[in-house]
Amino acid sequence: MTLIAPTLQAFFTERLGRQRQASPRTIAAYRDALRLLLGFVQQQTGTAPAKLDWNDLNADVISAFLNHLEDERGNSTRTRNVRLTAIRSLFSYAALQHPEHALLIQRVLDIPPKRFDKRTVTFLTGPEVDALLAAPDPKRWEGRRDKAMLALAVQTGLRVTELTSLNCDDITLGDGAAVRCEGKGRKQRTVPLVLQPCL
Repeated sequence: MTLIAPTLQAFFTERLGRQRQASPRTIAAYRDALRLLLGFVQQQTGTAPAKLDWNDLNADVISAFLNHLEDERGNSTRTRNVRLTAIRSLFSYAALQHPEHALLIQRVLDIPPKRFDKRTVTFLTGPEVDALLAAPDPKRWEGRRDKAMLALAVQTGLRVTELTSLNCDDITLGDGAAVRCEGKGRKQRTVPLVLQPCL
């Protein structure tokens, strides 16, 4: 019997924290996924998370958990696949730590993500953009702020997290006006700006 608790702790501190230097959002997402898994297993078996061993987390249990996410929790296929990614990451790490459980671990790693239809990304039409930019009240400071943020989002295509994490130093005005941001995967990018008259 090999308890999962020491490996689980090392996965977060060593693998994600030190080796991969994962972002806080990634660590939180993995934590939430594994917390749900451990809670599900405890509910099904009555075994506390601290007493679980690798044999308690076989492919059948993981598959039942993934079905539970969709059927009982109402999660989308995309969310199910994100949870599976966290589980597979843990099991990939465990494969190096526990070769005695290689077959069990490989069976879990062989669980494929579920296919789903991807929505087509559409764009706002000119009148829709105009209506969106006209919505904030320019007489209030919140309205001016919202209009500036919406105009920047429309012009640059920044994600909401990119937009809300901007600082004044990230925006360059004048010749070569641009905005610098950090996107997904900590990728840096610079987007040119076309300066508009005052709001």
